[in-house]
Amino acid sequence: MKKIGLIPLRKNSKGIPGKNKKKMLGRPLFSWILTEAAFSNLDEVIVFTDDLEIISYVEKEYFWNHKIKAIIRNEENATDTASTESVLLEFAAQVNNDFDVLCLLQATSPMTTSKDINAVLSKIEKEAFDSALTVVKTHRFTWNADGTPQNYDVFNRPRRQDFEGLLVENGAVYATSKVAFLNSKNRVSGSIGLIEMEEASYTEIDSTTDWEIVEQLLANRLQKNKTHQRIDYLVLDVDGVFTNGGVYYGPEGEMMKYFDMRDGMGLEIIRQQQVEVIIMTSENSELVGQRMKKLQIQNCFLGVKDKYAFLTQFLKDKKANLGQVAYVGDDVNDLANICSVGWSFCPANGTDIVKRSADYVLTNASAEGAIREVCEVIMKYNKRYS
Repeated sequence: MKKIGLIPLRKNSKGIPGKNKKKMLGRPLFSWILTEAAFSNLDEVIVFTDDLEIISYVEKEYFWNHKIKAIIRNEENATDTASTESVLLEFAAQVNNDFDVLCLLQATSPMTTSKDINAVLSKIEKEAFDSALTVVKTHRFTWNADGTPQNYDVFNRPRRQDFEGLLVENGAVYATSKVAFLNSKNRVSGSIGLIEMEEASYTEIDSTTDWEIVEQLLANRLQKNKTHQRIDYLVLDVDGVFTNGGVYYGPEGEMMKYFDMRDGMGLEIIRQQQVEVIIMTSENSELVGQRMKKLQIQNCFLGVKDKYAFLTQFLKDKKANLGQVAYVGDDVNDLANICSVGWSFCPANGTDIVKRSADYVLTNASAEGAIREVCEVIMKYNKRYS
């Protein structure tokens, strides 16, 4: 059964300009659902957009996952008046209906997990529903415009614990069989299964206030799900961690970066303690490559913009998990990993937002012994697992 996930994205957004590309915890909004879809039971995940910048980003950043593709959608069908169903029909025609299950995934629902996606798919695959969608339970009392209550008796107001509540669409995940979709031309039809998601997933991102709420909810969930194990992997950003964040430029481009020799010795010692060192930076710097080669660090990944997705894939290949990772970062593009790994560190001169989210704010600044300090903390911590 071929299961395709579709993430429709528009270039323009009226409520929050450039919403799909705006950084949430340091990652483009759409990348949250894209990464979860990539690690779900979907066979293909298609980003369907009229934004060439997004297509370029997807092709460059997710080359490591064969499931993920980006396809141009019709500009006339990417307006704020176009219906989602018309987008689904356009996509289905483009691929000649080559799917058994079509799964609609909304980028504005970053709280969606691969578990939620799999549960929706299972309703069709294993329980023989024609379609399925995600909902949340609300215990709110609802009213009609004429002043009459919809779901309770005003003279017999139930206690919250005695009130079953209502199931409300959260707009996160929809899936339909091909037969049902071609017959109804609608995202859900026939026998419809429901998957309940956490109540936090109900907040819609239509304003900057919504954005701030959802971003905090997402950070809280990542931090709540942290696990602590022996540290087997130390992942390091470069600029602002290895270096002081400065760079010297000449007529031909980048000339020099400043590194602290004590950091190199710390990394040599920690590798002797069976901790694997990984370099992950968004910059594609030849100088960094040369320095890591001298330090004999084999896992040096340059030009990585989506560090969270890349780290997730790296750990999957290693059959490891985030609880085995220590991460050192200093700026917003490190936030998702800072909130997720077993232990996270920020140099003394890191940005305030990272300091607030890190487990450990170092006493030393970057390029002034910060990495050496991290190595010593990890070695002391790992003794409990000896």
